[in-house]
Amino acid sequence: MMLKYQTIETPAGPLTIVVGETGAVRAAGFTTEIDELLPLIHPRLREQATPVDDVGPVAAQTRSYFDGDRAALGAVPVEQRTDGSFMAHAWQVMREIKPGHPVTYTQFAELAGRPAAVRAAATACARNPVALYTPCHRVLRLDGSLGGYRWGTPVKQWLLDYEAE
Repeated sequence: MMLKYQTIETPAGPLTIVVGETGAVRAAGFTTEIDELLPLIHPRLREQATPVDDVGPVAAQTRSYFDGDRAALGAVPVEQRTDGSFMAHAWQVMREIKPGHPVTYTQFAELAGRPAAVRAAATACARNPVALYTPCHRVLRLDGSLGGYRWGTPVKQWLLDYEAE
């Protein structure tokens, strides 16, 4: 088994997508450096990665998203693994946050069923290996400010502005 990856140009910057054998996204980020993405993949899912010209339906769905179909990413399969059950659940809940409807870390913790676990909810965002597809960019600080984003707050702001249109 081997991972495949492709970097596509987007209005938010270059996006590298790493997929497994089934075509599910295992890592993604606004970078051209595969070495920034591979360590984000759970060790049980990490394999050698080979560049390809097309990672398949994921690339097409991603282009549809950037061409205006804000809901296109919801159909993209992801394969995330963690050693903690809350984080796995939080990532699943994060995928249900709709474009144009960001939530605060507090609201995200509530949606994940653990209202007091705001810090754990923030950690789920920070450790998310499949940026864009598990949309951690849609989670904001209580005061509505951006908070952090692994790929830079200008990218996060661009995505939020794009989804709000």
